Amino acid sequence: MSTPERLIEATRELLWERGYVGTSPKAVQQAAGVGQGSMYHHFAGKPDLALAAIRRSAEELAAAAEAVLGGEGSAYARIEAYLLRERDVLRGCPVGRLTMDPEVIAHPELRAPVEDVLGLVRGRLAQVVQEGLDSGELRGDLDPEEIAATVVATVQGGYVLARATGSRASFDHAVRGLLALLAPRGASAG
Repeated sequence: MSTPERLIEATRELLWERGYVGTSPKAVQQAAGVGQGSMYHHFAGKPDLALAAIRRSAEELAAAAEAVLGGEGSAYARIEAYLLRERDVLRGCPVGRLTMDPEVIAHPELRAPVEDVLGLVRGRLAQVVQEGLDSGELRGDLDPEEIAATVVATVQGGYVLARATGSRASFDHAVRGLLALLAPRGASAG
């Protein structure tokens, strides 16, 4: 792995674990196994490196969502696959956790990839819900934008509940509850 890649990956992990304020250049250098000169040779400073790391996390989140939402199967099956996909629930979402970081939210350039990817996932979910409405699979009274926002909120809120209790059970309960509400008539969730 190249030096810039090691720096980006180390920063991604530290941002996920500690947030922006808790991610010092020294901690990044130690985690990446590089010296100060190497870091500043490749990146203008902490905000520049953090932006590259946040963008990478956002790209991975978008790709993971598209892998299941753009796959085969009914609209409900794809939403179910998105909700049930493998996640490190107790660590939380590497992108969603950044929304709780006041430094990221206050910095428009750092906030932009977070906002963009969450919007992209909501938009993709809304498309899948619309497909389900168009095919008659999902109840006709559902609003695609509202359901998409609910799915994202369930996932992100499920992370918060799981972290608060130290157990993934709260996340799983939220997901199963939402799937039961979305289940096509005559079908059972999960």
